[in-house]
Amino acid sequence: MSADLDWAERASFYRDALLEDCLPFWLRHAPDRQHGGWFFSLDRDGRVLDRDKPIWLTARFTWTLATLAGDPQATEAVGPTRAQEWRDEARRGIEFLRAHARSPGGQLYFLLDAQGAPLRLRRYAFSEAFAAMAFAAWAALGEDSAARDEALRYAEAFHAHARNPAVPAKVDATTRPQIGLAQPMIELAVGQALRAALPGDAALVTQAEAWIDAAAEQITTRFLHPELEALLEVASPDGSPIDSWDGRTLNPGHAIEAAWFLLEEARVRAARDPQQAAAWRAQGLQILDFSWRRGWDPEHGGLLYFVDLHGGPVQEYWHDMKFWWPHNEAVIATLLAFEATREPVHLDRYQQVHDWAHAHFADPKHGEWFGYLHRDGSRSNTLKGGHWKGPFHLPRMQWQGWRICQRLAADG
Repeated sequence: MSADLDWAERASFYRDALLEDCLPFWLRHAPDRQHGGWFFSLDRDGRVLDRDKPIWLTARFTWTLATLAGDPQATEAVGPTRAQEWRDEARRGIEFLRAHARSPGGQLYFLLDAQGAPLRLRRYAFSEAFAAMAFAAWAALGEDSAARDEALRYAEAFHAHARNPAVPAKVDATTRPQIGLAQPMIELAVGQALRAALPGDAALVTQAEAWIDAAAEQITTRFLHPELEALLEVASPDGSPIDSWDGRTLNPGHAIEAAWFLLEEARVRAARDPQQAAAWRAQGLQILDFSWRRGWDPEHGGLLYFVDLHGGPVQEYWHDMKFWWPHNEAVIATLLAFEATREPVHLDRYQQVHDWAHAHFADPKHGEWFGYLHRDGSRSNTLKGGHWKGPFHLPRMQWQGWRICQRLAADG
């Protein structure tokens, strides 16, 4: 892969994929005009397969729509009518969350039925995390004075859950105390999203960056193990590895997502705190390198879903499948790595994952991406969405790819 890639052309590719393919697919097929919210369990052609409504996906799609509605470049690209559609749909997401998402105990549900009646609570608080992002992005549009405080309350609830979970953990902490990468990683992401949405809110930015700093420190001091060349998914509270199935199981896509959060934080803070930014950049690049070498499938291409810390077998039967979202995160991570270093290895990896993912996941007939592939790249099924896949990872990658490639084009 040569360094003379036409970055302006690639920026246009991501822009068009986002605005003319991904978003139109969801806005055409997902809205429930009768009961509010959206259906996410869609088949290849947009046919609704299941009408239950995951709250975390509702919040994620609300964030996507409100963020794009607040992006002048995106709204200029589509014109006022379509930009207003994004704003109107984001409003519908906020209204559905306010009307149906909270349980009597205050925790947000994970799953509702089509009418908005509760079906399931989970032991995690990721619905709160993405609700915080959604309400912050909605607040940034300036139509809703209450949304900023709601965003902050949901973010605080997500952080409080880490200290005092409303539901006991799945593993008895008195027998095997452990911590998971997902909590600090999403804490970092929530902080970044709140700061990006409301950069002029000094109090909120101060709080968001405190959360970012604490989460980044936990990721890099407890989960990152250079001596093992790994970012652990689960660890002891002091960061030491746990010799169990969970402790040995690594998720390369998750680690790569954490890597790009660190790389982005290094980019944002480079002028204000060059020493800390340099440390985060080095750690993000290290995590990306470890995870790529462990996760990229040398036989068939694509990223394996799980691998073992010591190269042994993995108990999860889907360990060698290829899911859509790790490839979305890898596109962002490798682009940011190349932007930060201009090293050919990151450009090569970027083009490798870009090409493989678009050749295997993208659906040129009906739009959007398939979610689940076998190891050899053949489709496991025709799902475009479900209770886990929705319009978040892919449109976020396309939006980020558009912006990063524009910066690369401007740098020459």
